[in-house]
Amino acid sequence: MTEHLVPVIRRSVLYLPATNERALTKARQLPADVLIFDLEDSVSIDRKNDARIKIAAALGQDNFQPRECIVRVNGLDSGHFEADLDALVGLQLHGILVPKVYTTQDVKRIEQMLDARRLAADIWIMAETAAGILNIGQIVFASSRISCVVVGTSDLARELRIPLTPGRLGLLAALSTCVLAARSARVDVIDGVHIDIKDERGFAKSCEQARNLGFDGKSLIHPSQIDICNATFTPNNKEIERARRVVDAFHEAQTRGDGVTTVDGQLVEALHVTEAQRVLELRKIIDARIQA
Repeated sequence: MTEHLVPVIRRSVLYLPATNERALTKARQLPADVLIFDLEDSVSIDRKNDARIKIAAALGQDNFQPRECIVRVNGLDSGHFEADLDALVGLQLHGILVPKVYTTQDVKRIEQMLDARRLAADIWIMAETAAGILNIGQIVFASSRISCVVVGTSDLARELRIPLTPGRLGLLAALSTCVLAARSARVDVIDGVHIDIKDERGFAKSCEQARNLGFDGKSLIHPSQIDICNATFTPNNKEIERARRVVDAFHEAQTRGDGVTTVDGQLVEALHVTEAQRVLELRKIIDARIQA
């Protein structure tokens, strides 16, 4: 039952503008699980090279642990993609996030260009277009190096002509499609950003919705969002206590020769134990990180 247990923690995934040296420095003390050094949307065309230099300097210090370091490059056909990859050669990073991935052919091109530069980083892909969502079930299987899908809800909403209203009704089908694809390929999936930094209540509801939909975490645009996000995607004490009771009750049932039992009047069988073990392992890893 170990295949569903959690190898990494990706609750809070914070975007950092690569040209903002203050933000890059501050990130070393932030409790975000993942840092995304952004070369794309937050960097103007005339500052792309400056951003590459700053990322190289930041990642060259290799002191962001235990945070996972990802670089969001510019898109395949942006005219900046290959220069971005060239700037990342030799750096200590965990993955490369590629925006606007439309097809499996895009993934093959990405993989070939990474191989040509001997860049061993994982491939993270953004699902943020109608075509990308429709093809996501094939895209996630296009390379064994894909480890995470990040939903770009702002770009997707714009393309679909959907207002970003509370509850995100118009995006629910796309969000669930990405979760289904990610789970089928056994990769992680991260929800999109909440763009209103001052809307703490709305952000908390968005995090809760994302967790209920099956996401592993949420992408963030400001450090003030980290604590709420981490709390939402961390199993609380009540959930941990119940998970333990599920595991213990099932173990006792097995010693009696039974394949099912009940906890709090609810049926418990092997599949529920697998999920309970995943929850316990997730909390164990999170607690170990906090204590480190």
